[in-house]
Amino acid sequence: MQTLSTAKKQLKNAVTTAIEKAIENGELLKAEIPEYIIESPADRKNGDLATNVAMTGARVFKTAPIKIAQAISKNIELRDTFFEKCEIAGPGFINFFYSGDFYASVIRDVENEAENYGSSDYGKGEKVNVEFVSANPTGPMHMGNARGGAIGDCLAAVLKKAGYNSYKEFYVNDAGNQIEKFACSLEARYLQIFKEDIEFPDDGYQGSDITDHARAYADEFGDKLINVSCEERKKTLVEFALPKNIAKMQSDMEKYKIYYDKWFFESALHESNKVKAVVDLLTEKGLTYEKEGAVWYKNKQVCTDILLSEGKTQEYIDKLELKDDVLIRQNGNPTYFAADIAYHKDKFDRGFTTCIDIWGADHHGHVMRMKGAMNAIGLDGDKLIVVLMQLVKLVSGGQVVKMSKRTGKAIQLSDLLDEVPVDSARFLFNTREANTQMDFDLDIAVQQDNQNPVYYVQYAHARICSIIKALAKNGIKARKCANDELKLLNQPEELELINHIANFSDEIISAAKEYDPTKITRYVTQTATLFHKFYNARRVKVDDESLMQARLALCLAVKTVIKNVLDMFNIECPESM
Repeated sequence: MQTLSTAKKQLKNAVTTAIEKAIENGELLKAEIPEYIIESPADRKNGDLATNVAMTGARVFKTAPIKIAQAISKNIELRDTFFEKCEIAGPGFINFFYSGDFYASVIRDVENEAENYGSSDYGKGEKVNVEFVSANPTGPMHMGNARGGAIGDCLAAVLKKAGYNSYKEFYVNDAGNQIEKFACSLEARYLQIFKEDIEFPDDGYQGSDITDHARAYADEFGDKLINVSCEERKKTLVEFALPKNIAKMQSDMEKYKIYYDKWFFESALHESNKVKAVVDLLTEKGLTYEKEGAVWYKNKQVCTDILLSEGKTQEYIDKLELKDDVLIRQNGNPTYFAADIAYHKDKFDRGFTTCIDIWGADHHGHVMRMKGAMNAIGLDGDKLIVVLMQLVKLVSGGQVVKMSKRTGKAIQLSDLLDEVPVDSARFLFNTREANTQMDFDLDIAVQQDNQNPVYYVQYAHARICSIIKALAKNGIKARKCANDELKLLNQPEELELINHIANFSDEIISAAKEYDPTKITRYVTQTATLFHKFYNARRVKVDDESLMQARLALCLAVKTVIKNVLDMFNIECPESM
């Protein structure tokens, strides 16, 4: 049983029944009961749950909210619920206060559900694809990939906990212009080993990894590619270097504790003619045209129609300066955009009802046209969810860090994971919402004290384990408490902590609905804070055996919640520190 959910249902029924009684008694006009909400007040001193029904009912009942609230309070029956009383506040809010049974039931929930506590069936098993990182395979992964990896992996975990069938995917761009540029860059570096005056392409990839690949091929195979055709040379070098880059990406992700369900290769879309098929589909729908030897997509028309349907004015739309997009270049090669449409169609065709992409904020302009393209091919663009991620800066000693101390080069994901504990990176990257810029403090990330958020949370778990061990040395072991014993947990620090624990499942659902795993890092950090506050105010080992067992039960409940969050995010949950 989820106690908080049950309590809200009880309260909804009690309030509705009280209104019906008030109508029957002539205290309120006969009218249809209006929609109203039940929520937690901003200040819990004003109650544990509150309703605005008196305000929303003022128009239909044709009376002042305060009189409606008084009629409801007079007729409400709270017996056999998790509430002991209600009070009217302000112009007509009705605040309700939990009984001891509520708090006891929350502890019982955690005991009974254990590692499943916080889980729900909210998502009803809906198949959701979460695509994240999807870095260009022509070079090393960078800091943006580090943030995107942590956000995407933890979001997929949140969705799973909320009852969705989440699936993690990495899209490998192993086709198109970037691979041609990769090939030309490799060729130039390879030829420079054996010949003088070989110019490097102006738009080539300048990274040292290109030189390293060329040298590695030359060391193994010598000059065997000098006298072959340009196309054969480039093809051979790409076939040598690209798998190494992809293998490095996979090993970096695994080092980061990220394991994908699928690595999807763009080349597979071309080989299966799915890119051509989606261009043909758009052409059949009258949404393409030819100009200057290229095939264009009527992006401006599609996006304008969408914006007009959303109530936007033509003046607003004109300011966006929407443009059409090329699908097939003059040379007959499809663009990245064409492949991207085919890829997203393929995801929906595989049975995913919602597809979530984690993109850098620089892709902001791509969001509307991709959603529009989904609508254009007969899918629902609203089912493509794009989480835009802002830039991240590395700082140390208050200064921005751009170079790795170890290599003296621009910091890559692998450099970060060599310098910072993986658990710190995964947690810290999820402490700020994706749409906010972030300073990642290297000094804090390596600290083993309460300044490091993940250490702070882990320490709370380890502290509880230490309490259990200390009590065991004195022959005290936890046992199942009776409800009356759990009701002894009535001090402010105890009630605040239990209230927080009760919200775990709702927090998971909220994070899933808003595609925001940072809600859960904040939640578990607050859990640790409230536990330390409780522990510093109330001794666990006391003379009253029943109270001691109740407090031990509370400690164990907190331990379970912290472990469930850290396990969900694939972060170590130590028993000693």
